[in-house]
Amino acid sequence: MAPGGLLDDAIGRAELAEHVGKSGAALERVTLADGRTVVVKRITPATDLTQAFLGQPVAQELLLWQSGGLDRLPEGVGHAILDGWTEGEDTTVLVMRDLGDTVLGWDDRLDARTCRWVLERVAALHRAYLGDPPDAVVPLAPALGLFAPDRIAGLADAGDELLAAAMRGWDYFADPALVPTDVSDAVFALHADVRPLVDGLREGPVTLAHGDLATVNLALPGEELVLLDWAMPVAAPGALDVARLLVGCGHVIDLSPDEVIAAYAAAAGPAYDEGSMRLALLSALCWLGWNKALDIVESDEDDVRQRERASLAWWIGQAREAIERGAG
Repeated sequence: MAPGGLLDDAIGRAELAEHVGKSGAALERVTLADGRTVVVKRITPATDLTQAFLGQPVAQELLLWQSGGLDRLPEGVGHAILDGWTEGEDTTVLVMRDLGDTVLGWDDRLDARTCRWVLERVAALHRAYLGDPPDAVVPLAPALGLFAPDRIAGLADAGDELLAAAMRGWDYFADPALVPTDVSDAVFALHADVRPLVDGLREGPVTLAHGDLATVNLALPGEELVLLDWAMPVAAPGALDVARLLVGCGHVIDLSPDEVIAAYAAAAGPAYDEGSMRLALLSALCWLGWNKALDIVESDEDDVRQRERASLAWWIGQAREAIERGAG
C-alpha cells in the first residue's frame, strides 16, 4: 500500500480537540469506508514541542517505526502505528489504531494491581531490548535536558504557555525555602552540562526506553499494554521510564514510589540496576522538578499543594543520595 493509501477511502473526519497530550500535535479521528476508525496525528516542529526541541524535520516516532525498531516488542506490549509518512518539508503523518477510551488520561488512577501489571510489561520491554536497543532513537543528552531553562526560555518568551509555566516553576525551585541549595544547585548545574548523567546512565543496563512514560501514553485494551507517543525513545537503562512515570504521574498511582521501584526491580531482573535508578530519579527531577514547585506555589487547591510538597521532599531525598554518590 502506498503511503497514505490507508486513508484513500475515508468517509469522515473529526478533530480530537479533547486529547490530553501536551506536545501540541494535531489529532483527528478518521472513519474508513468499511466502518473502521483510525486516529491520524500530524506533527510539525511548529506545533510539536518535542520535535522543535530535537531540531529535526521528521518525527522520531516515524523513524523508529519505519526502521523496524518496534518489531521486537515482547508479547503483551504493543504500539498503535498502522502507517506513517512525511508531507512537505516538515510534516510527519502517523495513522494509528483507534484505542478509544482504553487510552488513559491525566486523572485516571492506576490501582496497585494495574500498576504492577503495567510495570511487568514495561520490564518485559526492557528485557527484550537489553544490550541491543534500536538505532533510531533520540540522543540521550537532549532528551534528559528537555526542560532546561536555557533551552526553553526562547519559546517561553514567545508565548508558549506550558514553557512559560515551566520557567516560573524553575524560579520557584531555586528558592531555598522550597528546595535546599545543595539540590537546586546540582539540578541547575546538570541543566548547564548534562554529561555526568549521560555518562553515568550509559554505564548501566542499556535498553530501549520509551522516554516519556506517563499515564496519557498508555492504553489498556484487554491483556495488551499499548505504549503511545514514541516521540523520545532513548538507548538508556529502563529505570528512566520508571522515574518518568513517577515524577509525572506518581500522584495517580496507588503504590508509593518505593513500592513502584521495588515492583519494577523484581520484574526487570538483569535490566535493573540500583545505581541507574538513582541517576534516573535525579534526571527526572531535572526534567519535571519545575512542575512540582509550580504546583506547590500556584495551585488553588490546598490538598494539591500539600501532596506536592510531600512528594518533593521524597524527590529531594533521592536526588541528594545520587549527588552524594557522585552524580551531578
